Amino acid sequence: MLKLYSHELSGNSYKVRLMLSVLGLEHEVIRVDLMSGEHKKPAFLTINPFGQVPVLVDGETVIQDAQAILTYLARRYGGEDWFPSDAIASSQIVRWLSTTAGEVRQGPENARLYHLFGVKSINIDRATEKAKYILTLLNKYLETRSWLEFERPTVADIAVFPYIALAADGKISLEEYPHIIAWIERVKKLPGFVGTIGIDAPQLQPA
Repeated sequence: MLKLYSHELSGNSYKVRLMLSVLGLEHEVIRVDLMSGEHKKPAFLTINPFGQVPVLVDGETVIQDAQAILTYLARRYGGEDWFPSDAIASSQIVRWLSTTAGEVRQGPENARLYHLFGVKSINIDRATEKAKYILTLLNKYLETRSWLEFERPTVADIAVFPYIALAADGKISLEEYPHIIAWIERVKKLPGFVGTIGIDAPQLQPA
């Protein structure tokens, strides 16, 4: 069985759990207590020397880093629908994975770390400015499309979704970004969608 080392407040852990769920993959979640520093202790560092969650274990294969894990899951278990192998199409997906590790991290993710986790080494003014930049860009981009690429959900949507949907944790309002709000609701309607702290899953309507 797949094993996911994660923490419930980690947006990067959540995106992997979301990917596992929408792909319908049975898995075990192993909680790593970030607040007590478990991720920096020798036992965990043997699994990930970077001392970070998430980590995915699939048999003898150990994969670290959320974007790397998403790529692995999408290619191995999701196939062409989630991560196409065509050179141009795959480059479009990778662009969003890079954006997730770049602008999204520098903006909404860092603002969340500052306000929710008290990481005061973060320049909150810069993080807020970066957040508004990527949100404005993303909102404009989604004005003419339903999904980030190919008019269908892909691993790009799963990668970008968590920290955008959790922007309020970083005191970033999404009210000015209606196309992002609509996209968030579309992601929430994906079969197998699971929520997390700060992101509610849609309530099932009674039959």
